[in-house]
Amino acid sequence: QALLVESGGGLVQAGGSLRLSCAASGKILGIINMAWYRQAPEKQRELVALITSTGAPTYADSVKGRFTISRDNGRRSTYLQMNSLKPEDTAVYYCNMIAQTDVSVTAALWGQGTQVTVSS
Repeated sequence: QALLVESGGGLVQAGGSLRLSCAASGKILGIINMAWYRQAPEKQRELVALITSTGAPTYADSVKGRFTISRDNGRRSTYLQMNSLKPEDTAVYYCNMIAQTDVSVTAALWGQGTQVTVSS
């Protein structure tokens, strides 16, 4: 069974930085897209950043120039470097991977979520 494990959340002051990590384990034949989503209280989950299998990133407008997504295919991992954090970045951050888990089987995998809190 494929599994995603996240780490790196925490409490930081506005203007500070955090780095989130997400690693996949279990039966995975290949990973297509890797992404980070976030969900703030009483708000819908939103896409923060995505990186394709060829390494092309896309970002939500709200984080452009501050966040950087990367991936390490050998480690089956993705990272989110978050700089110049703002209080409005406070949310639970979720890792997501679109992975091939068996022949002709593609699944959307989700991490357990990690809390990021930015104080003003």
